[in-house]
Amino acid sequence: MRPAESRLRVPAQTNILEQLPVNGRVAIVRLRSLGDCVLSTPAIGILNHARPDLRIGVVVEDRFADVFRGNPAIAEVLPPTVRAVRAFAPDLCVNLHGGTRSARLTLLSGAKYRAGFDIFRPAFAYNTPIPTAQETLDITRRVHTAEHMASAMFYLGVERTWIPRAFVPAPPGRSPRAPEGPYAVIHPMAATAEKTWPAASFIEAAKFIRDSIHLEPVFVGGPDDDLTPFPDWRTVVGAPLAEVAQLMRDASLFVGNDSGPAHVAAAFGLPMVVLFGPSDAEIWSPWRTVGKVLKSTGAIEDIAVADVLRAIERVHSVHEAHR
Repeated sequence: MRPAESRLRVPAQTNILEQLPVNGRVAIVRLRSLGDCVLSTPAIGILNHARPDLRIGVVVEDRFADVFRGNPAIAEVLPPTVRAVRAFAPDLCVNLHGGTRSARLTLLSGAKYRAGFDIFRPAFAYNTPIPTAQETLDITRRVHTAEHMASAMFYLGVERTWIPRAFVPAPPGRSPRAPEGPYAVIHPMAATAEKTWPAASFIEAAKFIRDSIHLEPVFVGGPDDDLTPFPDWRTVVGAPLAEVAQLMRDASLFVGNDSGPAHVAAAFGLPMVVLFGPSDAEIWSPWRTVGKVLKSTGAIEDIAVADVLRAIERVHSVHEAHR
């Protein structure tokens, strides 16, 4: 880090994008997790649209790198090391993650402009503090995560615009894991028990999907997920993210808990029903797709199966009517 750059404090309301050279470089720090990474892609997309000459690199943990690989707005996917970020030589480094590790990467990036939300600590890591989304967007309501990250780009100089759907690349062709006919993807897992609807309830939903709307259910899970409660159903466990994205892209419906795969499904515009326990649905609901969020007022298992079946039927019928 050069001494002059460490002392630079960018005045508020400075249009940072106008200060960047033609063909300059921007590093975006977004270490994890799956949902956050997916929901950062609208912000990256609008930055690329505003300044297509800029070379954008995303700093991310390897297990989430496939969210960004193949995205035409992104020139490089970088490992989360100071050496890699400094070698990229960014003119601007934007921390969309928060936390001490991402702050260190931003501080030591070598970038002239080091941007992060002004609530991020330590404050000295940033010479370009970004106000809250409410201040930038001149609103008082709570904002979705996609809006929150996009607001950083608006503050840095992107002209205010519509925030698009997330983008997740998927290989061409039909997934070898997909059934021959139309199908629905069900993700019955979540990070915690409090966010996980009961397996028996998901089985009831799968029966309804198969018998009433004539889609074959496909249960998906990560490498550490246990799908043994669903022995009578097609399952996909531990597939690489690119293959999961391919499976999602060609599905006709998604049903699942509030989790990363729900945001992957939303990136393809799938009609969906998503079940929320303690998480905030205003902040984490599916972005830019036809969907129904069912939020429990108590434990997630209190969400009635009958309510989920009605939501599935309604979401599917609305989607079919607009095809």
